[in-house]
Amino acid sequence: MTLYSWFVFFLAVQIIHFLGTWKLYQAAGRKSWEAAIPVYNSIVLMKIISRPTWWTLLLFIPIINLIMFPVVWVETLRTFGKKSTLDTILGIFTLGFYIYYVNYTQKLEYNANRKLTPENKTADTVSSLLFAIIVATLVHTYVIQPYTIPTSSLEKSLLIGDFLFVSKVNYGPRVPMTTVALPMVHDSIPLTKRKSYLSWPQLPYFRLPAFEKIKRNDIVVFNWPVDTVHYFYEPKGRPGVIKPIDKKSNYVKRCVGVPGDSLSIKDGFVFINGKKLILPERAKPQYSYSVALDGKTSIDFESLFKELDITDPAGFRTEKRDTLYFRALTEAGAERLKNTPGVTAVKREIDYGNDNAIFPHINKWSQDNLGPIYIPEAGKTVALTNESLPFYKEIITNYEGNTLELKGSKFIINGKETNSYTFKQNYYWMMGDNRHNSEDSRYWGYVPENHIVGKPVFIWMSWDTNGKGINKIRWSRVFTTVDGEGQPQSYFKYFLILLAIYFIGDFIWKKRRENKA
Repeated sequence: MTLYSWFVFFLAVQIIHFLGTWKLYQAAGRKSWEAAIPVYNSIVLMKIISRPTWWTLLLFIPIINLIMFPVVWVETLRTFGKKSTLDTILGIFTLGFYIYYVNYTQKLEYNANRKLTPENKTADTVSSLLFAIIVATLVHTYVIQPYTIPTSSLEKSLLIGDFLFVSKVNYGPRVPMTTVALPMVHDSIPLTKRKSYLSWPQLPYFRLPAFEKIKRNDIVVFNWPVDTVHYFYEPKGRPGVIKPIDKKSNYVKRCVGVPGDSLSIKDGFVFINGKKLILPERAKPQYSYSVALDGKTSIDFESLFKELDITDPAGFRTEKRDTLYFRALTEAGAERLKNTPGVTAVKREIDYGNDNAIFPHINKWSQDNLGPIYIPEAGKTVALTNESLPFYKEIITNYEGNTLELKGSKFIINGKETNSYTFKQNYYWMMGDNRHNSEDSRYWGYVPENHIVGKPVFIWMSWDTNGKGINKIRWSRVFTTVDGEGQPQSYFKYFLILLAIYFIGDFIWKKRRENKA
């Protein structure tokens, strides 16, 4: 929906509210026109139903308001004497329109001093549960969100089975664009094969102020830009589902290119503006290697692989009797192999082919050799040519919502002929450290700013499922930070110490109060 569409929708809601409640306002000693003034009418209504004024704010927060509207409908009905279970059911299942019936057909008796606390345990439990859901949804949507690492694309930095907290405030909390959805779930209802949201109506993109900008080498969670879901838990062959931006699948990668950069990849190494990208100490890029053996020397591979700390489940394979192929090996690991008796050669595998799967899908580059590519920056203008169009076509039409026509050598954008384009938002280039086992920007291009979710800041749990039926906690990774200088350090022992101090202090405090009593 456009801003104009939202204004019309908002105005319609205000009219519906006024028509259904103006007599209630009068019965409560207010003026009927007060039910017609946007926002102010909500503030007045909170006073009528004896609820805090700050509840008004919750009515305008997407997702949260889906919970708050039924609460306000029920509270309004109870304020005017409609307290039965049937009244509550009718109020909720008619989407509040039962209030119209009360407003126009019933004798209105305003109960300003009604009891606000629940009258039974069930009602008290429901009230507490709703409050907990509201608080949890606010935190989940605007502050911090739990996330699980499902793939090995950032192995060494983030492992499969890491449980993260992703901060929304670092890059600015994004207001949900999908307004009708179940709270605290993503694109599907747990344990079902059903969508958890309605694609309409959609809010325009808006992000609250950020504490920092995305920097090169930051690890970032974002919505997968090309996620159209060819089948959303449906049999193959059926039409795909086009997801709203904030319901596209969550991905986590390292940002290697920021707006305005010129990016190239040469023999697997990333170059930014002509200089090789220097990764932080915690980042350990991995590549594919072929390792030739002499076939005579006995090698303790089990101990060797443990020493090399090979964590990618893909591990290695053997296609030739005297050769091992490692899919994910660090440069330090490769050097260690070179010095192993029985190993005659260690060669990094480099892709020199022309792969149409590589962005921008013109059979020109490979996963290890591509570029230079310009990373678009908001407000910057680029020339449009037949050669540049494959890089920016998706941005112009999909990410920034323009129409594009080609008439011979002419470019028609939104009905006007042009030979240039000015970007409306920033874009980023995201890649996995596991270079040959990562689906990233090399395959689908730029990540728009409106797809950015947040920044992983903390690993609170790490569960090792090694594929051999033995599951265990990686204690060295519990309570470790994702960013920072040097190697990761677990703060779990400090947490346990603080927890012990709290319980001991609480015990001593209670004993002292008992003795005084």
